[in-house]
Amino acid sequence: MFELSDLEIPVVAAPMAGGPSTTALAIAVNHAGGLGFLAAGYADPGVLAGQIADVRIATGAPFGVNIFVPGLPVRDRVAVQEYRESLRPLADRYGIDLPDIVEVDDDGYRTKLDLVIEHRVPVVSFTFGLPSAEDVARLHDAGIFVVSTVADPDDADRAVALGVDALCVQGVEAGGHRGTLDLDAVPNTTPTVRLVREVVDRSDVPVIAAGGIGDGTAIIAALAAGASAVQLGTALLDTDEAGTKPTHRAALRDPRFTETVVTRCFSGRYAQALRNRFTDTYSPSAPAEYPALHHLTSPLRKAAAAADDADDLNLWAGHAFRSAPTGPAAEVITTLWADARRG
Repeated sequence: MFELSDLEIPVVAAPMAGGPSTTALAIAVNHAGGLGFLAAGYADPGVLAGQIADVRIATGAPFGVNIFVPGLPVRDRVAVQEYRESLRPLADRYGIDLPDIVEVDDDGYRTKLDLVIEHRVPVVSFTFGLPSAEDVARLHDAGIFVVSTVADPDDADRAVALGVDALCVQGVEAGGHRGTLDLDAVPNTTPTVRLVREVVDRSDVPVIAAGGIGDGTAIIAALAAGASAVQLGTALLDTDEAGTKPTHRAALRDPRFTETVVTRCFSGRYAQALRNRFTDTYSPSAPAEYPALHHLTSPLRKAAAAADDADDLNLWAGHAFRSAPTGPAAEVITTLWADARRG
């Protein structure tokens, strides 16, 4: 079975669903000596199977697949309906119809779990919740290394009790969706290094540090806090192999965008993004209803991307967004690691 200590460079590519995580990016990270990742969230299982095969053929090195744990059914339909109506003027501006409310969606969890087991994917991680002990056991029976994403020491304890092999510990600096397991909980505001130290002190499994890892200094700080590896997300958004939308790439460097905000206005789950018109307008009224809000805003986000309108797009980004490097991902990783080694 894979171990984090097997990595030539202790760097993990963050699985970024919705486009940024591509087969090419996973392959490039593997070639650099890190752990490449594919994002299964809202991916077609057939496409995912092809990506798994492509990465395996291209590198022969261990890689991972991230799976979304199923969200809850709609709990407050009135609140979701009100939010849907608030989006109508924006939909009219883009000339699109808002979808009906999706009451239940498990993102094909069982199908994807069976798929990674069938293909003996070396590493499988989970986001938005914890796998069951039975699912962890099934993955272990297939020789798969299991990682759980958490953002709170108590959640880390729960994950360890299920038998996971490692924890991806996400601090406040991390971009994209928060690793908070409770949909209604206010996200933890603990910085990455401190949170890693807290989890390491009470856990006996390896920890991957996520959040604000944008330079060699941050890598060294995370490893010194007890992390076995670091995870890069925002730092890979503008690399050549990433599937990041052009509008999103440009926004990372646009002086109009000066700060990030943690909001659930795009999906119903808290996530960190560049502050824009959409976050300012809809954050106050967005209910904690994932995945219903994800489905409601999806066509709006697609329309905004097509119109090159960054003010209505989910511009996921962490605190270190302004220093996100460009160029080949393998070079970015080797450069960051060389900087870290120089101390």
